[in-house]
Amino acid sequence: MMDMPSQMTKPGLESEEFKSIRPIGDRVVLKQADAMEQTKGGIFIPETVKEKPTEGLVLSVGDGRVNEAGITVPVSVKIGDHVLFNKFAGQPVTLAGNEFIVIREGDILGVLAR
Repeated sequence: MMDMPSQMTKPGLESEEFKSIRPIGDRVVLKQADAMEQTKGGIFIPETVKEKPTEGLVLSVGDGRVNEAGITVPVSVKIGDHVLFNKFAGQPVTLAGNEFIVIREGDILGVLAR
């Protein structure tokens, strides 16, 4: 009988530093997509003028927000989702040289189909 791994590794989740962050409430930890370094026409973009990407990979989610009735409403995204979020949303966090962003669920605009 073949042994199956207990947990499948999701693409982009190789880094383990994010596991030391446990978001609370409706917060979500994301790994921001890399900024584009070269245009389609072949022009290289300097680091100082690169636009901050608004796309990221969900690494960790909180339990959800508590509504007026005292009921916890779960977060609608899950680990491994690729999402779009507001340009100036969230708090950047650096752990062991890796950058993450912690945002509220309300700042997520949508889930990308991949």
